[in-house]
This record gives sequence, structure tokens and C-alpha cells, in this order.
Amino acid sequence: MHYRVSVRARAPASCANLGPGFDVLALAMSLYVEVDVRPANRLIVRTEGEGAGLADDASHLAARVAIDVAGHERLAVSVTSEIPVARGLGSSASLAVAAAAAAGSRDPLAVAARVDGHPENAAASVVGGLVAATLVRGAVRAVRLPLDMRLGFVVVVPERPLPTARARQLLPHQVSRSDATFNLGRLALLLAGLADRNVLVHEATEDRLHQDYRIPLFPEAPQILARLVEKGALAACWSGAGPSLLAICDGAESERVRDEAEGILEYFGTPGRALEVHPDLQGLTIDP
Repeated sequence: MHYRVSVRARAPASCANLGPGFDVLALAMSLYVEVDVRPANRLIVRTEGEGAGLADDASHLAARVAIDVAGHERLAVSVTSEIPVARGLGSSASLAVAAAAAAGSRDPLAVAARVDGHPENAAASVVGGLVAATLVRGAVRAVRLPLDMRLGFVVVVPERPLPTARARQLLPHQVSRSDATFNLGRLALLLAGLADRNVLVHEATEDRLHQDYRIPLFPEAPQILARLVEKGALAACWSGAGPSLLAICDGAESERVRDEAEGILEYFGTPGRALEVHPDLQGLTIDP
């Protein structure tokens, strides 16, 4: 048991996939969840902010993770989050990372990757910045990648939730060689463009492995993505499994693109909000 007394951990949200980097790429963003875990006579769960009140009991993900790490239920678990739930912003991965760290896990990344089922969101929440993550001989291997800090980002967050499990049900079990090659080419363009915004082209976020298959769950998405580019984004893509969408901008233009994004949502009759966000370069922080 690695449980420590009264620990608070903070982890950032993340935008995964970024178009062609399915289940591999993620970018940590400046929206956060904080989890505090301390000893108690019985399990107590308190939640504030995004997702508050959904499950203030042992079924809450933070409680499940903390109990698993600590090995008992005599815990007070407090969660404060500004990450929208079921919107493709890595809320479950960041929550699992923070809960595991606050409960004393020596490897919060491994815990959260196991909970989430794929490692890239958790890796971004732990490492910060732009990361590539995959499993190597059963262990998560996460690598920080170059990111041009002149880039800015706008997240378009529809009001409708879209659980990742539901979005994954639409994906094919096999893909063609031409589609795989297409994505590898776009991934190379994307990594070059994220490292140097001068070579980023809007085609870099094109994808044939997941985005098109998810359109039935958010039919307006292709038009909104196209309109974001028309209004000044350098490129645009789904954020994770959606329904949130990500606009990659010149940093000097991100505020204007955010304003344009709000108008685009209104034009398509899609309730939601647009948030100007920044890359988080710290990742997981722990305050004992």
C-alpha cells in the first residue's frame, strides 16, 4: 500500500488524436482537475465544478481509483474540476491520474492508462505538452514532442455529451492499407507543423481511421471544422472521441477564432461554448 496522508494532486485536460494520431497523440491543455485524498473513518466523496453531483459515492471514478491504490475505503476524496465531462477532453484520464497520485500511487500513468483503456490522454496529463504514447512490452512509453509555442488553441465544446465507449463502437475493426498510409502521411505533416507553425497546413489534421465514422453522432462536425478553417484556424479536428472540436491557430489569432467559433455554433444551431486554451507544460503536480 502506497497511500500517503492528505495529498492534493492536479492534472490537466487533454485533446487526443489531433486528427491522424489515433490513440497515440495528445496535447495537455489548460483546464484542470484537482483531487484531494486524506484519511477518514469511512468513505466520503465530495465534488465541485464540472461533473459535480453525478456520483458522490463509491462509484465515482476518483473514489474507485483511490480505493484501489490505497487498498481500503477509509478515505475522504474531494474533486474539483473545470474539465467538461464526456466531451472528448480527457476528463476520465486526468481524473484517474490525479486520484491515483493523491492516493499515493508510484505510477499514476500506468493506473490511469489501465482505467482509460488507452495511454495517450493519461500520458499528456502526467507529462504535459504534446506527447506520443503507446504500450511497449506491456508498459506505457510516453515521449514529449516538440511544440511551437507560437500556436494557439480553441476548443469548441457542444452541450451534448458523447461517451467515448459509444464513439468507439462505430469504428471498424480493420482498415485498408491505403487508409493506414494516408494517416501516416498526415501524421508526419502534423508533427512537423506542430513543431513549426510555418509549415502547418490544414490538411495535416485529416484522418481516415476515426473521425468520419463518428459523424453520425455529431452530423454538424464536418461543416463546423471547415468553417473554423475558413475563419482563420490553421487546422481543425475532433478532440478525442468528440464531440468537442479543436482549432489550431496562430497564437495571435486564437482570441478572434474563439469569437468566430461561438458565431459558428450559433449559425448551426448547436448549443455550446468556445474556449481559448493554452498548452499545459507542467502535467501532473502533487502538493503533499
